[in-house]
Amino acid sequence: MTNRLAGILLGSAVGDALGLPAEGLSPRRRRRLMPGPWRHRLLFGRGMVSDDTEHALFVAQSLLRHPADPDAFRRSLAWHLRWWVAGLPAGIGMATARACLKLWLGFPPNRSGVFSAGNGPAMRSAIIGGYFHDQPEMLRQFVLASTQLTHTDPKAVIGAEAVARLAAWAVAHDPAEQPEIGPITTLLVELAPQDGPWRQWIEQMQTALAAGTSVPGFAIALGLANGVSGYIYHTVPVATYAWLRHYGDFRATLEAALDCGGDTDTVGAIAGALAGATVGEAGIPGPWLDGIIDWPRSVRLLRKVADRLEQRRELDRPLGDVRYFWPAILPRNLFFLLVVLFHGFRRLAPPY
Repeated sequence: MTNRLAGILLGSAVGDALGLPAEGLSPRRRRRLMPGPWRHRLLFGRGMVSDDTEHALFVAQSLLRHPADPDAFRRSLAWHLRWWVAGLPAGIGMATARACLKLWLGFPPNRSGVFSAGNGPAMRSAIIGGYFHDQPEMLRQFVLASTQLTHTDPKAVIGAEAVARLAAWAVAHDPAEQPEIGPITTLLVELAPQDGPWRQWIEQMQTALAAGTSVPGFAIALGLANGVSGYIYHTVPVATYAWLRHYGDFRATLEAALDCGGDTDTVGAIAGALAGATVGEAGIPGPWLDGIIDWPRSVRLLRKVADRLEQRRELDRPLGDVRYFWPAILPRNLFFLLVVLFHGFRRLAPPY
């Protein structure tokens, strides 16, 4: 179990770190600027993580504090987000920023969300699915609590719950057990049976899988030739298709998702979380994992949190979150901002 939960958190971190330097680039522009296979390119061949990994960590920590009470879990997650934004993170979505501002202004966590269908809820929901893989009602309640803290658009809830339920399916099944598209399709359709756009991409996914279409080809069929956007109904379909198309192969899943361009850190984080839920930590390529040098929210911390989540399931009582050296967050974020700015200026230069 620990291996699967660690796979979710670490897989998300790897996808986030690999995709971060290419965020916002079209597939063609990325290939020109960053030729060759996917590897860490943020800082002298090493990688760092962004909000995608940090939010998944906050959810895991809040689960450790309040594993049976969705309202208490939401209050704990709200405090994590308050202090996270106070640490001046370099990357933050507009909806999440507005929600965090409302929290600081005194809005309660059940009224802090804004109407948005951005990616935030989906990038942090896989660990909820892994933890509650055998408790579907608790999964739904905790996904709802996590999502509506920042995003109130029903599409955000649907996308986040889809990621959680797919992660739950992966954790509950053997990695060698190739999923049948019928049950997976049914699982997804049941989340929003009356939602036309949601059903449309599922039908496109079935057709593409039957035809053996590549993941970038599927993204193009969705109208995302220039990259995956920050819309949850774009990111979740691409990550899901990559997971199904290359089921059981972490490297192939992540490379295919990242090849689509656009919001690469988030689509990479979601695809990495799903693939990690399938293969566990052991299935994640070592160089990709070892290449992440972030601190204090480090790979080691993610492993500790996953281990404690597994202990919590065995003992059936709260254990408290895992402590780390939080005073280092602000200087780390300032350094991270400089690195991100450097990459931003680098994109202005050739090759075009």
